[in-house]
Amino acid sequence: MIIVTGGAGFIGSAFVWKLNSEGIDDIIIVDKLGASEKWRNLVNRHFLDYIHKDKFLNILCENRLTNISAIIHMGACSSTTERDADYLMENNYGYSKALAEWACKNNVRFIYASSAATYGDGSRTFSDDDATTATLQPLNMYGYSKHLFDLWALRNRLSGKITGIKFFNVFGPNEYHKGDMVSVVFKAFHQIVETGRVKLFKSYRNEYRDGEQMRDFVYVLDCVNIMWWFLQHPEATGIFNLGSGTARTWNDLAKAVFSALGRKTLIEYIEMPESIRDRYQYFSEARMEKLASAGCSLRFRSLEDAVHDYVVNYLAKGNLCL
Repeated sequence: MIIVTGGAGFIGSAFVWKLNSEGIDDIIIVDKLGASEKWRNLVNRHFLDYIHKDKFLNILCENRLTNISAIIHMGACSSTTERDADYLMENNYGYSKALAEWACKNNVRFIYASSAATYGDGSRTFSDDDATTATLQPLNMYGYSKHLFDLWALRNRLSGKITGIKFFNVFGPNEYHKGDMVSVVFKAFHQIVETGRVKLFKSYRNEYRDGEQMRDFVYVLDCVNIMWWFLQHPEATGIFNLGSGTARTWNDLAKAVFSALGRKTLIEYIEMPESIRDRYQYFSEARMEKLASAGCSLRFRSLEDAVHDYVVNYLAKGNLCL
């Protein structure tokens, strides 16, 4: 049996889709649905049971679940603008520690979501080498909560027992419920359909022109293939980057959406809110040598191919879920 926390969320539910496509439905979903629409991500999925995240730890620690082969821990508050530090410490850091301790004690495979937000402005490194992890300085509390767990895992010498995945800028089906945290691909599609243009933030650094800020964009369908590879290779432990390995500009991203829709490119540059200007990441690019060295030979779609698939086969058809 496989446990997927955050199983109704973006990446978690996409991975449940991947498990189902591999003929696996011996799955327990752990999440907190609340008043969100993410329950829709579960409608077409096959699984054994759903457990509320607030009840799950007690059920797990009381050994009321048996024959667990893996815990895929994708559950967390992923908002980079969340300001409640106590909530992030408990929800992202404390909860992850409790799950990891249980998994290691019971010899259960543990794969968890870290984040590229741990790298901060990237001036120190985008390398997932353990030796550099302690030097990182995240720009927001979300990134710090993820960074703290990575540090805890290394300090307790768990990198040889568990697998962490530092997701970069993921986009694709099943993200629709994330509110303002949806990808720019999702936002751009709707802006183009409604207004014919896309709004991007201006740059406030001389070395970057407007819209030329760069990120490592990666398609969620490529991400779940890598996650499946990790599940099939229990020897692949440690903390790994998961990005395309190639930084592209926001302008490139917008142009790819216009192209997928067969529209003329029209971009408007707007002021960036002052509240995020000093915490804005101008560049990110995953170093992917560690994953390759672990034996993973899977390749990623180009930005243009990934955006085309998402726009044409999902967004344009009104298919928000896998």
